[in-house]
Amino acid sequence: MRRRFQRLRDAGTVAAAVALLGAALAAPTAQAAGTQGEQLTDLVNPFIGTENEGNTFPGATAPFGMVQLSPDTGHDTGYDYSDTHIRGFSLIHLSGVGCRLGGDLPVLPTVGEVVETDYTKYEAEFSHDTEEASPGYYKVGLKNGIDAELTATSRTGVQRYTFPATGKANVLLNAGQSLHKTVSSKVEVLDNRTVRTAITGRGFCQDTQPYTVYTITRFDRPFSTYGTWDGSAVTDGSKTGRGGAYVRFDTAKDRTVEATTALSYVDARGAKANLRSEGGRPFEQVRRSAQMAWESRLGAVRVRGGSDGLRRTFYSSLYRSFLAPNIGSDVDSRYLGWDGRIHRAKGYGYYQNWSLWDTYRSQNQLLSLLAPREARDMAISVIKIDEASGWLPKWGYGPVETNIMTGDPVTPFLTHAYQQGLLKGYEEQTYRALKKNADGVPPIGSPATGREANKDYIAGGFVPHHKPRPHPKPGDSDYGHGASATLEYALSDATLAAMARDLGHRADAERYAARAQNYRKIFDGSTRFFRPRDASGAFTGSSDPAKSEGFHEGTAWQYQWLVPQDIKGVIGLIGGKQPANDRLDSFFAYDQLVKDPAKTAREVWVNGPYDYYNADKYNPQNEPDLIAPYTYLSTGQPWKTTDVVHAALTLFTDTPTGMTGNDDLGTMSSWMVLSSIGIFPVQPGYPTWGLSTPVFDRVDLTLDRRYYAGGSLTVTAPGTSADHRYIQSARVDGSPYGRTYLTTDDLRDMRSLSFTVGTEPSAWGTKGQDGPPPLH
Repeated sequence: MRRRFQRLRDAGTVAAAVALLGAALAAPTAQAAGTQGEQLTDLVNPFIGTENEGNTFPGATAPFGMVQLSPDTGHDTGYDYSDTHIRGFSLIHLSGVGCRLGGDLPVLPTVGEVVETDYTKYEAEFSHDTEEASPGYYKVGLKNGIDAELTATSRTGVQRYTFPATGKANVLLNAGQSLHKTVSSKVEVLDNRTVRTAITGRGFCQDTQPYTVYTITRFDRPFSTYGTWDGSAVTDGSKTGRGGAYVRFDTAKDRTVEATTALSYVDARGAKANLRSEGGRPFEQVRRSAQMAWESRLGAVRVRGGSDGLRRTFYSSLYRSFLAPNIGSDVDSRYLGWDGRIHRAKGYGYYQNWSLWDTYRSQNQLLSLLAPREARDMAISVIKIDEASGWLPKWGYGPVETNIMTGDPVTPFLTHAYQQGLLKGYEEQTYRALKKNADGVPPIGSPATGREANKDYIAGGFVPHHKPRPHPKPGDSDYGHGASATLEYALSDATLAAMARDLGHRADAERYAARAQNYRKIFDGSTRFFRPRDASGAFTGSSDPAKSEGFHEGTAWQYQWLVPQDIKGVIGLIGGKQPANDRLDSFFAYDQLVKDPAKTAREVWVNGPYDYYNADKYNPQNEPDLIAPYTYLSTGQPWKTTDVVHAALTLFTDTPTGMTGNDDLGTMSSWMVLSSIGIFPVQPGYPTWGLSTPVFDRVDLTLDRRYYAGGSLTVTAPGTSADHRYIQSARVDGSPYGRTYLTTDDLRDMRSLSFTVGTEPSAWGTKGQDGPPPLH
């Protein structure tokens, strides 16, 4: 598989990848994934997204595991396929983040004397010809003659190094270097098999509060000698140091060394308990267990049809969707809360790492569908953050707030969990936390920014745009993105209004529903686009929507449809369905798209992984536009949703460049999975799922009977392909179905969703009431 990737790159990545996906969509087969002895893990390619700023990692981890043991090559977020040297195999990586994070305790095997302590100098050269990866396993042959293999449990990373025959086989444990800023580190050699570290770091896109990770590494046999270092000074025989440690083995006869490293965010006791519980097993046994865990997780979805390339791309996306959030509690259920104190999770598992601005649009919904038990624990974990710190998170890493991105993403995250039935017993507590967040602003003494601009927003109905604005706390400022922050606040108000109404808080419901209409306050009737306003209420910045300011990672063109609570209202502001459809067609370059979908996706839509501004076209690489293709469901032209979605799917390929921008903890991957199945959450924070044509003949979903009465859902679209992609009719459990959306209540009770597809658009879903309803 890895040699095939190299040929694709050498032959011209774009042309080859487009041809691969085009063939995948056009030539379905009859084989079902996971049948006839096929392992679903064999279909996963962890190298997808490791080039061109997808920022994924190829290393070993368990589903939602605390540990992600993976190579670091010098890229900001860990691994880049274009690099040729490995600095170490470190414990923590978040899939697809856009800034430095993790990389704690890079470990590297070497031979000979230890003369360098900077991993940029002792890094080892490698080639992709000797590299392979699959879920829960990674292997590489280093050019220093050492083979390195990695696997993992939930809280440990397991390494196996095969050295040349030598008396000086070393393992370097570098506590003082990582992907982020290391504030302090300590390393201790406890005995002739065990090394312990404590590493305090900080940083992400901007500075953050410091946090500490504790590790303990146990080798499968005694090392012959050891030493530690501070700075560049190596002291042989020393048991303590601030920079790192080396341990040495005689591999003249026994060339293999195995080691297990346990991690804890709580304390050294927690790391020791995690090692005792999950360590002590041979490498191959751990590898098999990791593979079985992934096989079970991937087995929730079985697809039939599509080429091998499409199925590999699909299951690789499904794999990445299950990488985060991550287990944050130790085996004894202790975890470090956001108040800096140790807590114990009772009756739930504690999770951490909350890229909410990204994940609230697709990944959280996929987990609620396919992993509701974990999704419930994740939602409860977010409530526990409020319990401990007094405020809900915005972008949380480990036990600290980073305040990265803007708006109020935690509200649609939690209201979705509520709508899915995942917060039984926590409804009123959740509502109180959300109400406090929606109506207040965290005090200066709190690390959280929350709805930073709430005072102005509540008073005037919009977030004033300031440039630049001194920000008293690390992270992003809502005032620096006044227009998009207004849209995000209004969306969150709409979802909270629905929850308040359900719980009987009628006055609150009316108040939040009224605030949900605040998107209208930044609509400029002269341009018929959203624009930021300054503190006086005057529109500010360029009147050209492609050159607008005040929108976080986007333009007015790309944010114009981020009003899922009231798309009909937006259509009315634009001038009606025909003007709205004309604008959508321009936005998606629809005439070009119909003629050449893949070329339009790559040459018209995509301008670069971080090129968010000065554009009037759809950006499939970034979160603000994830819902946009489904807007046609509300304008009476649902077939165009399929056209746009299927064109965007060609950007996902079975290659290192096969990711559309940062994956952002599974956000883009989950978009691919749900859009491929034909069911997508078009109203974040609310139980509405839009429909489009699946790319597979058949998809079988195994669902949790505690939440879904039938325990399964089968989606069929016989003959679906690039030429046969238009829905002619739909049936739910055998009965005709004309709407372009389903609700969660529908999904809970139904067993089958079947589409008849054809070569031309039909009248299906085009009636006035067929589209998704407004939330108020």
